[in-house]
Amino acid sequence: MILIRNLRLETGEGHDALPGKAAKKLRIAPERIGEWRLVKKSLDARKKNDIHHVCAVACEVEGKLRVRDKDVSDYAPPVYEIPRVRTDTRPVVAGFGPAGMFAALVLAKAGARPIVLERGQDALTRLAAVEAFRAGGALDPENNVQFGEGGAGTFSDGKLNTGTHDPRLHWVLEQFAAHGAPESVRFDAKPHIGTDILVDVVQAFRREIVSLGGEVRFGAKLTGLRIEDGRLCGVEVNHTQTLPCRALILAVGHSARDTFEMLHALGIPMEAKPFSMGVRIEHRQAAVDLAQYGRERGELPAADYSLNVRLPDGSSAYSFCMCPGGQVFAAASEEGGVVTNGMSCSKRDGENANAALLVTLHPEDFPGEGVLAGMVWQREIERRAFRLGGGNYRAPAQRVGDFLARVPSTGPGAVQPSYRPGVTWCELHELLPERISGVLERAIPALGTKLRGFDDPDAVLTAPETRSSSPVRILRGADLSAAVAGLYPCGEGAGYAGGISSAAVDGMRCAEAVLRFVSQK
Repeated sequence: MILIRNLRLETGEGHDALPGKAAKKLRIAPERIGEWRLVKKSLDARKKNDIHHVCAVACEVEGKLRVRDKDVSDYAPPVYEIPRVRTDTRPVVAGFGPAGMFAALVLAKAGARPIVLERGQDALTRLAAVEAFRAGGALDPENNVQFGEGGAGTFSDGKLNTGTHDPRLHWVLEQFAAHGAPESVRFDAKPHIGTDILVDVVQAFRREIVSLGGEVRFGAKLTGLRIEDGRLCGVEVNHTQTLPCRALILAVGHSARDTFEMLHALGIPMEAKPFSMGVRIEHRQAAVDLAQYGRERGELPAADYSLNVRLPDGSSAYSFCMCPGGQVFAAASEEGGVVTNGMSCSKRDGENANAALLVTLHPEDFPGEGVLAGMVWQREIERRAFRLGGGNYRAPAQRVGDFLARVPSTGPGAVQPSYRPGVTWCELHELLPERISGVLERAIPALGTKLRGFDDPDAVLTAPETRSSSPVRILRGADLSAAVAGLYPCGEGAGYAGGISSAAVDGMRCAEAVLRFVSQK
């Protein structure tokens, strides 16, 4: 097949116009274009009066080609092959988020019949628990936005774009599409699924894993490891059951604090790592559309943004997990703590846009010492937010104008906060350490020069955003195993990924390592 890049597609044109555009680029008759597929599609909005899509198309061409063009090359999509193994060792995967899900899928396709331990519940049970909590009900510490089928990514925007260029990413996107995600995830430059669809997608992954001989156990929390002579020999589940286990993929996510404490107590080598904390900032989506497109969006997708600033003193802030047309979401997993996150559905048709606005933090910034100091700092801020919000999981919130003036807010302006079960208007400097609030004070006006209206006085800051990534890294060697033979730290929780797709890729890599390990036995 031939790959043709930089094909212009107007915003009102359908994909069926692409074969003709490819033929024109190749200087051949349109009928010579055979089978074709859209490989990449991105929106170019750099010039407000010339917004269009830029596409890359792979196609079969009859006859010889004589065109020489830097935008034309041979095309061969990456092929991901999974070897079959014969082993009596059933590997265990702890966690059924993106890393654990893709690790289990690879293991199941290899014939290794993995056992998945997930402390939370299946997607539908989990969805009901999350909705009850957002309506003002009790928090279930074991079944919430952080824990359960699909992991924290299920209740997010379902963004699949990533900075990784690992060839496994092609297979990740193909698998999402094959399990119910929109076909557009195969080619969009910024693919996303949406929580409303992800709830069904993660169940489809589970059904395939089970059909291939795997097993997914819900309400099964990893509570201990059995180690003999430096090798893993078993895992403890719910403090009551021990499973024989010689290969464990540890994909517990960035919020499994009790697991981090257990591993630290066992002497598993870990280190504190940089991570970020801050707030969620919320604008009207129409204002973001106007800033990015110069007009109402009409047929265009809800506009997004990605911003960052480095301040003169070397500190930095940036937007993360931007959710067009979305909601600020209650994401607590510990009783007595408030956590925010962002979520949007597939249509991204909500009134507001929101994004994490984060400050980069390093171990030397942490107020405490030790490997778990960042985790302890997270917890302290979340508990302070719980008290400031009123002790009922309402989140502290403040208008941007009031935050910059350091005066408490008493209510909303033009932007109505979307967080449920509700917000408590306050002064966020009472919540956020100066290391965070001071940077945000300087960053917001600076970012307003990059995106018009970002520093709108009526924009809403809802706090805290503490779970952007793991505050620890579980050390592993070149073979991806930890100091204990047979233990494979994996994904975001272990400090080796930053988002759904990169976590899925790391899950695949760890599964490959486990297949090599069990094949040697």
